[in-house]
Amino acid sequence: MKQTIQLRLGQQLTMTPQLQQAIKLLQLSTLDLQQEIQEALESNLMLETAEDVDASQERDESDERRRTADAQVDNELHPEQTTMPDELPVDSSWSDTYDSYAPPGGHSSDSSTDFDPFAQQSRPQTLHDHLAWQLNLAKFAPRDRAVAEALIDAIDANGYLRVEPEELLESLGDGELELDEIEAVLHRIQSFEPAGIGARSPQECLLLQLRQLPPEQPFRDDAILICAHHFDALSRNDLDELRRQTKLQPDALRQALILVRSMHPRPGTLVADIQPEYIVPDVLVRKQNGVWTVELNPETTPRLRVNAGYAKLIRRADDAPDNSCMKSHLQEARWFIKSLASRNDTVLRVATKIVELQQDFFNYGEEAMKPLVLRDVADSLELHESTVSRVTTQKYMHTPRGTLEFKYFFSSHVNTASGGECSSTAIRAFIRKLVAAEIPSKPLSDNKIAGILTDQGINVARRTVAKYREAMGIPPSNERKRLA
Repeated sequence: MKQTIQLRLGQQLTMTPQLQQAIKLLQLSTLDLQQEIQEALESNLMLETAEDVDASQERDESDERRRTADAQVDNELHPEQTTMPDELPVDSSWSDTYDSYAPPGGHSSDSSTDFDPFAQQSRPQTLHDHLAWQLNLAKFAPRDRAVAEALIDAIDANGYLRVEPEELLESLGDGELELDEIEAVLHRIQSFEPAGIGARSPQECLLLQLRQLPPEQPFRDDAILICAHHFDALSRNDLDELRRQTKLQPDALRQALILVRSMHPRPGTLVADIQPEYIVPDVLVRKQNGVWTVELNPETTPRLRVNAGYAKLIRRADDAPDNSCMKSHLQEARWFIKSLASRNDTVLRVATKIVELQQDFFNYGEEAMKPLVLRDVADSLELHESTVSRVTTQKYMHTPRGTLEFKYFFSSHVNTASGGECSSTAIRAFIRKLVAAEIPSKPLSDNKIAGILTDQGINVARRTVAKYREAMGIPPSNERKRLA
């Protein structure tokens, strides 16, 4: 095989480090961006925040004023004491002679302003911890305690026992242990708080909660009768069958069902300490002088700048390792600041265009939402569709109608009778409004809702209504039926 040399001309798109960094910052959420900025500040000596510089100057001035004031007060109170004695009396303490300015917890004055009380909390309490605490307060025989610990370990986060007593009997492997003993310990566990804990089915869970109500509770016995003997009809919400089998009057049946629905089907979730997740909006939308305005949230975009003191130390012609390192940090700092500014500008442009295209939503609500896809925004701003997709992912805007994700404003369309288009978000709003206004004893079926929307000029099929209804978590008409 002969080897030859050939010359070829071609074009190739190369991802430069600057472009890679800009794309990375563009797709980060607010919390991830703040973490990325913090890592850049810690790793790059050339980067600093303008807030830190201003705060440092204010802190130095405040410390100087405080030292001057403390010295003046000390001279007035102890004019004869100008120096510290070599040692204190053995029968006195430091606080008897000198004031202690250390804040509680051993924090210094510089870090006291950064004290976070929520950071001092222990780990969140779980259902297992709550049940184990009640077990330690109760009196159990050693063997019964071992069975109780095994039962508590088999209870899931919702409060249900996921192991049958027969399986637990085999797993313990004690020839002297009887099934009746496990059942007896289980009954004691089921008396723990919250009510309904340790149940093996939703029916048993509701019965445990109802039986723990005081006997004088109105309609308690009727509710227990329904759950104990007619749970199948209750699960189907078959009111006619319940009325026929229980022989209850309509008002008594309605009150009993209200009492049953007031019980909690997942009692374990009442105890679990779930840490809340907060959403920090990227942009703020306000209406000023009749015009909707969009601005970046200043809390999410700290002001970064190059440290002027370190930048002056760089010598252009010096190739020493320290000087080369400072040059590299300076270039990285400038790239990072430029990429961050580009990200903020792109997010602001996309948010402004979304508000411009969806002004009817901000003025009139969900029913006025227009159909919108990523390509509409990309063509208007002369951006690539993938760029708009990155901008609208995990980005939020604070509006008078709530904090909403950018993706919320994009939806498919449905043709109308007049030849126009209606957004799927608007159709969901119409369905939710119709269900909220329906008569409880005669709920609207999916076919009826589709007919009402067709009369309003929105051509949707019954299966489309069912799909939107299920997506919103609205049960079907037979489960929404209530006694008048």
